[in-house]
Amino acid sequence: MPTLRDLVVNVRKHIEWSVRDRFPNRKVVRDVQGVRMVLPWPHRLPDYAGDTLYGQNLVNFAKLLGEADPPVRVLDVGANVGDSTLQILHATDARVLCVEADPYFLEYLHLNVADKAEVEVVEALLTPDVSTEATTAVRTGGTTRFAEGTVGDALASITPADLRTQHPDFKDLRLIKSDTDGYDVVLVPAIAETWGDTKPALFFEYDHHLSRVAGNDPLALWPRLAALGYRDVAAWDNGGRPVGRSTVDAIGARTGPLDDKVGIRSHAYWDVAVVHQDDAVGLAALEQLVPASLAL
Repeated sequence: MPTLRDLVVNVRKHIEWSVRDRFPNRKVVRDVQGVRMVLPWPHRLPDYAGDTLYGQNLVNFAKLLGEADPPVRVLDVGANVGDSTLQILHATDARVLCVEADPYFLEYLHLNVADKAEVEVVEALLTPDVSTEATTAVRTGGTTRFAEGTVGDALASITPADLRTQHPDFKDLRLIKSDTDGYDVVLVPAIAETWGDTKPALFFEYDHHLSRVAGNDPLALWPRLAALGYRDVAAWDNGGRPVGRSTVDAIGARTGPLDDKVGIRSHAYWDVAVVHQDDAVGLAALEQLVPASLAL
């Protein structure tokens, strides 16, 4: 039950956001969890990162994977301003292929990684196949989802197969990170299938609400991953706190909380990591971050 103080803090936060949203092109420099980056003033990342766990599940996962065979090669889909990439590079020896389609955030991505020889940037919308159409950028507080429309402010699209062909330095991909506001449930299996020979670990935002807004069935994800040989799953809440462990065969029946309303306007989502049944290093990393004893 929220306290009066919680309500006051929440109101103040939303007032501040409404002011910042009026200045979308104002650039600011922020230190976020030890990493300096350039952001648009309305970006919510510094607010969310006030919780020191926020986003660190991905960083720690990449670090553990990289310890076994550095540098860890990462595909960052929906790279946004490059915050995940910068934090991974700060934590471990890595090479990162960033894919971003929103010209607004691409400006900041280039500002943040221009001096990083370990990073390649692809200015394109990664889609499961060439028939996918998504042309209008819908921006909310620091994230973008693409929807069909008449405004062509997305860049040209690229398929996972073409992405792999054009970037051979990432043929030994170790980690796929995806944050595409509802398209992850169709995009992640397509990328995993393209790099099936390397059995990369997966980390993505699992959001029932946004998946359905995008016209995708979030529960259809799990059988597809099972067919590719993926098995073990770890989940965190949207603040980066562990929720529990499961398997791709069982987790679908445990996702009910993601369909519940949280507050007046918001809904819950999970950060999810999934590893292949043959990935002993990935499984050990999951066990260290979210022990199997913490069952969903």
